[in-house]
Amino acid sequence: MPTAAQSLVEILHRNGIDRVFCVPGESYLGIMDALHDSPIDVVTARHESSAGFMAIADARLTGRPGVFTVSRGPGATNAAIAIHTAEQDAVPLILIIGQIEKKDLRREAFQEIDYGRMYGGIAKWVAEAIDATQIPELTAKAIRIATSGTPGPVVLVIPEDLQFPEATMPAEVMQQRRPAIPAPADIDDVRALLEAAQQPLIIAGGGLDVPGGREALLDLAERWNVPVAVSFRRQDLFPNAHPLYAGDLGLANPKQQIAAFQEADLILALGTRLGDITTQNYSFPDYPKPRQKLVHCHDDTRIIGQHFIADIGIAASPKALIEALSAGEKAPATAWSERLRGLYVEYATWKTRTAEDGVVFGNVVDALNGILAKDGIIVADAGTFASHVYRHIPYHFPQRLLAPIAGSMGYGMPAAVAASLRYPDRQVICLIGDGGFLMTGSEFITAIARKLPLLVIVSNNNSYASIRIHQEKHYPGRVVATDLVNPDFVALAKAYGATAFRIDTEAEITPVLRQAMATQGPRFIEVRASLETYLPAIHASAAD
Repeated sequence: MPTAAQSLVEILHRNGIDRVFCVPGESYLGIMDALHDSPIDVVTARHESSAGFMAIADARLTGRPGVFTVSRGPGATNAAIAIHTAEQDAVPLILIIGQIEKKDLRREAFQEIDYGRMYGGIAKWVAEAIDATQIPELTAKAIRIATSGTPGPVVLVIPEDLQFPEATMPAEVMQQRRPAIPAPADIDDVRALLEAAQQPLIIAGGGLDVPGGREALLDLAERWNVPVAVSFRRQDLFPNAHPLYAGDLGLANPKQQIAAFQEADLILALGTRLGDITTQNYSFPDYPKPRQKLVHCHDDTRIIGQHFIADIGIAASPKALIEALSAGEKAPATAWSERLRGLYVEYATWKTRTAEDGVVFGNVVDALNGILAKDGIIVADAGTFASHVYRHIPYHFPQRLLAPIAGSMGYGMPAAVAASLRYPDRQVICLIGDGGFLMTGSEFITAIARKLPLLVIVSNNNSYASIRIHQEKHYPGRVVATDLVNPDFVALAKAYGATAFRIDTEAEITPVLRQAMATQGPRFIEVRASLETYLPAIHASAAD
């Protein structure tokens, strides 16, 4: 009979988990030993937050739960950022923590934490085994909960002495939950609203990041000629070059664009939670009762009506609703869709510029459009530099954008490594700031060790620029704690074993990018980036 740890690992394997990320620890040696004999690939990270970010990126790409394992106490606290990110990003994630021995629980033992209290506010479920025979059951339940409703993080806590006793393993894999189907009456009501609408708008969210979801969304938009705006950092849901793409709802939309969106007479919110950033801090649509007719479809009853009062709220698969609405003749183009498209194009078109204090990073991102593969994966860390990544790259699936909806710095490098591990034959480009790189850049060593064809581009402006911008705006002349002293990034990358380049001038952008793309193995580019690019308007207004 297998041990409890062996049963846990086998259940993961039978349910499609083929990769686990970890920082090894003595409190889960039994699970590590079980992984030794498993076909599951074990990826060692250099920090628990990185292991979590890797698992989140892998889950985004596969649709299966990302799994990472850490030791108790310090390891578990380091992992907290990933739990928060998975909750904000709606990504299925399983954190397995090796706990102190059962007999020492709740005695304030060395490195003990009550994880139910610690993670209770951000995890979907926290379970701690108190008997070895529970472990297979809890593992299977963790998979189900992580993937049901709105996907999210679960935490499985396994005392170290319970990993070794025998435990019977369920013979079957977890039954795949069938998405709820909209009621025929709801479908008819939505169809009637679409037929009556003169200026409809779709807001598409992560619930459509499922097999066939993008194709269904495109078909619906084309048949009814409805413009599509994607929710926060979901640009790869809809082809950005399509005439019906109206842009994304993010952190810095032009006022005229949001004003135009408000003129819609029908909003179809499909697969989005209508969170604060997507809704422009709950100002679009009007809170709590929109001026437009609102249809909100999300496969989670908790989400419907959570913020906005919908005329039709449907707790069902948005893909199923779309497919039910897609029959019929295609509608002709309208001035409404052309107007929204024009506002997006005006906003998204990059205008080349220069700066005296360094390379304008927007020029680098714009140049990527000439070399980004048709199935390329862009991974963006959090930071001001990333605004160009969201605004000026026209994504078209199977191109992917992996970016932390939670805004977590340090996500970029681990996520890029995970993406390159998952798709070693695809182009993966990591764009990251100097601050974010020095948080988790050590994970670049995994790309070196596994000879991954990963390209890392660091925007080095010697600053926590996004915070510096807020300081300049709200406390002009009182800059504190946002200046950074950095190492020689090119020398550092070479020390890791990568081929490294530096861009010091605008003229070097395209030649260096092409040279890097022609190089095999892990590659690294440091961009000596301008900071003043983001500050002149603030300085000018302060001088008035």
